[in-house]
Amino acid sequence: MYPESVRASLAAVEAAREANIAYEPRRMTADEKSALLAAFHPDHRKDAFETLVIGPNKGELVPHELAEMLQAKSRITSDAVDLTKPDYDVDVLVIGGGGAGSSAAIEAHEAGANVMIVTKLRLGDANTMMAEGGIQAADKPNDSPAIHFLDAFGGGHFAAKRDLLSKLVCDAPEAIQWLSKLGVEFDKMPDGTMVTTHGGGTSRKRMHAARDYSGAEIMRTLRDEVLNREIPVVDFTAAIELILDENGKAAGAVLMNMETKDLYVARAKTVIIATGGAGRMHYQGFPTSNHYGATADGLVLGYRAGAKLLYADTLQYHPTGAAYPSQIFGALVTEKVRSLGAKLVNANGEVFMHPLETRDVSAASIIRECNERGNGVATTNGYGVWLDTPMIEKIGGEGTIEARIPAMMRMFGQYGIDIRKEPILVYPTLHYQNGGLDITPDGMTTEVENLFVAGEAVGGIHGRNRLMGNSLLDIIVFGRSAGQHAAAKSKDVTVGALTLAHIDAFDAARAEAGLENDAVSPKLLPNYTKERSEV
Repeated sequence: MYPESVRASLAAVEAAREANIAYEPRRMTADEKSALLAAFHPDHRKDAFETLVIGPNKGELVPHELAEMLQAKSRITSDAVDLTKPDYDVDVLVIGGGGAGSSAAIEAHEAGANVMIVTKLRLGDANTMMAEGGIQAADKPNDSPAIHFLDAFGGGHFAAKRDLLSKLVCDAPEAIQWLSKLGVEFDKMPDGTMVTTHGGGTSRKRMHAARDYSGAEIMRTLRDEVLNREIPVVDFTAAIELILDENGKAAGAVLMNMETKDLYVARAKTVIIATGGAGRMHYQGFPTSNHYGATADGLVLGYRAGAKLLYADTLQYHPTGAAYPSQIFGALVTEKVRSLGAKLVNANGEVFMHPLETRDVSAASIIRECNERGNGVATTNGYGVWLDTPMIEKIGGEGTIEARIPAMMRMFGQYGIDIRKEPILVYPTLHYQNGGLDITPDGMTTEVENLFVAGEAVGGIHGRNRLMGNSLLDIIVFGRSAGQHAAAKSKDVTVGALTLAHIDAFDAARAEAGLENDAVSPKLLPNYTKERSEV
């Protein structure tokens, strides 16, 4: 159901399809990639960033939208609650109910800790649920963690913390086994061998998937395990401030009921931040593939309490977000579509890049094609390029799309687009928070003792760009690790007197730096209401 305005371009794509299937575009050289990213990737737009003037990362650049939240006032004052009478008292407090938080809670519970999850939406309302393509693990005879490391390290521009990335790739095969034992139904051959495919930047087929709803299948399984273990979950309740003890160690959080706005005190021996990403901050006005609650809460909470950030100036713009129709603008079109054979094609029917370049290079290539070269397809939301999905069945045979990417077929089918017969329009969408809180390999922040972090709120695992399939992997590897280490640490913790004095210290730093705005953080939820003029 494409409009008449794109029919000529659509015809050009269809006419060139057979030739484009046979055409193998070359990969870019390292110098070409560097020049492309510097010119067209959103992370390199100088006017989109500002320098922090207070906090642990003072003097460093971050996006304007994040800077406002990091340097904003707390939602509460230091005397807003009675810290001597906690409403909850646990060994391990997990903030966030996605894949990382659930993995952490399961392992902390397995270790015998008294653990509780608090989440501002429902258990499972997270980016995990929306992940589609798969999870990487080097568990085939022609692969190894060392090769996985090299792919990810290079794909992240050699900026990843080596000890974190090493843990990620070395723990990956066991993470797949753990998920399988919990009940995740990965795609398998008739003999039981797991199906694996390529992703952008991979030199081996190591992508394990459950059709194209891998994240939903993993989250379903983790959620069931949390509920079966009867781990307490306080939902529709946000953590709005961390609590420290008199010795400056993490010791709990102030919680707010999202409906009533009532405040509660949760005392804990250790705290795990697993709050996910920041897509709903809509940096630079980009659409997002993220769930409704992805507003960088964990970064804000940790930063105000004294935890440092790493690579907060780098985001991942997934190259293929839906550009048409408007109802799904920005929704993720999984990289698996390209790994199955679909290529990116411009308005003239020309393949303009290798389909499996890394995500940042692919996104920058699409932006260049639309902006500088003028070869984009005009849509109601701007411009896009074609992702030629009918190639998949010409390569893999009839039925491949329905068998391997059924969710994609259904999503576009709702709007009259049969991706087996017609290509789809795509443009980069804000997808992943590469930067986050700085941690040691055991998951604890480098600056605040007893404060652990897992999942997308961590910085440094992937460097300055993440390969497909390594995010579902890191929520499992580092979620489990955080749960295990937080539980072990809690056994030797004696919590001192609780305090919110860091709020006063932060306010003083704001005043000294001349920050006089009324912004408060964390943001908690995006605001899509339109301002109405008075009648």
